[in-house]
Amino acid sequence: MLTSIAAKHAKGKAAQDKIFAANAAAVAAAAKYGKENVTNATIGAILDEDEKLVCLPTVEKVFRSLETNELIAYAPISGLPEYLECVLTAAFGSSRPDGYLAAVATAGGTGAIHHAIWNYMDEGETALCSDWYWGAYKVLCSDMGRNFTTYKMLDENNKFNLPALKEKVTELLSKQDNLLYILNTPAHNPTGYSLSESDMDGVLDILKAAAVDGKNIILFLDVAYLDYAGEKEEVRKIFKKLSGLPANILAIVGYSMSKGFTMYGQRTGAMIGVSSSKEVIEEFAAINQYTSRATWSNINRPAMRTLAAIYSDPELLKATEAERDYYYKMIKARADLFTEEAKACGLPMLPYVAGFFLSIPANNPDAICNKLHEDNIFAVPLAAGVRIAVCAVPLKKIKGMAAKVYAAMKEVEK
Repeated sequence: MLTSIAAKHAKGKAAQDKIFAANAAAVAAAAKYGKENVTNATIGAILDEDEKLVCLPTVEKVFRSLETNELIAYAPISGLPEYLECVLTAAFGSSRPDGYLAAVATAGGTGAIHHAIWNYMDEGETALCSDWYWGAYKVLCSDMGRNFTTYKMLDENNKFNLPALKEKVTELLSKQDNLLYILNTPAHNPTGYSLSESDMDGVLDILKAAAVDGKNIILFLDVAYLDYAGEKEEVRKIFKKLSGLPANILAIVGYSMSKGFTMYGQRTGAMIGVSSSKEVIEEFAAINQYTSRATWSNINRPAMRTLAAIYSDPELLKATEAERDYYYKMIKARADLFTEEAKACGLPMLPYVAGFFLSIPANNPDAICNKLHEDNIFAVPLAAGVRIAVCAVPLKKIKGMAAKVYAAMKEVEK
């Protein structure tokens, strides 16, 4: 019996996303027991204290005020020129790195990662990331015939593990000429960890020492949660460190409008190249625009126009940043309460600095999450632990949650 006519590279592929599966279970429980009796800590989007999806008021006002032509017309493949200029300010603030810069519009942050994998790795090569990572990185690599490996992100003192990174970088560059290193900071998904400025110095020292003898390194900084990572200019200081890197180290900053503009479904982002070489940046702009044409062609015009309008108007920008700050503080209050109660009850936690998520290291994450279902608490099981989306859980439901997670962990580990 005929069971498949797919191409060899496509046979057996199936998306089994644990995040969406966990959310579906939470939604089903809410329908059965009442939303007020269910804690849904699976959603990677901001919900307010009434558990309603947040849209920044100023963003909504600008978006809804666009003329019909701006809502429906095609955009240039590389992105609206105004957007490409304003997105540099949105990403870098006052810490714009020195050197040659170029931005290419992408279908969300995911589109930027896709292009980096496709255009800077050959088939069979291996990308590098930390052992706590967003699962889509690995899926993207696999779909394009690239491999994916990790290093231990934190050492025994819960500090960024530079020796482990150095060892893996050295190992991979002994086998391949290009290395794509994906680094998610600040406000790392799924842990909420952020690299310090000295951590970033250490990372760049490792990469510069390794980028010799015809070897090239592409440092992909995934900054999807940048606007909820802390004080605006403080968290952006790491970008200035991208100035003056050797020509064979290309930095790519993956920017997303999903979180900072609460425009998740509009799928708008950008990949920003930073290089000391004019030729490398010209190539960056050309090849990534080409790949856009070969995938989605062009992206969401009204979302790009919204960012450009806000970052071109000081009053609109001031209002937007005040709204972001309100929700940053709301999320931080939730994370602070969870952290405080985790410490009080003895629940282990990875160090949280900022962002939408925090993580609990565990030996049997699936069993713990299943056990939590008995308390109508829904979280996401990862390979090395449990992810809690504090962005989505109101403060009243955070209270007592850490103790319940700890009880489930102890029950499972009996």
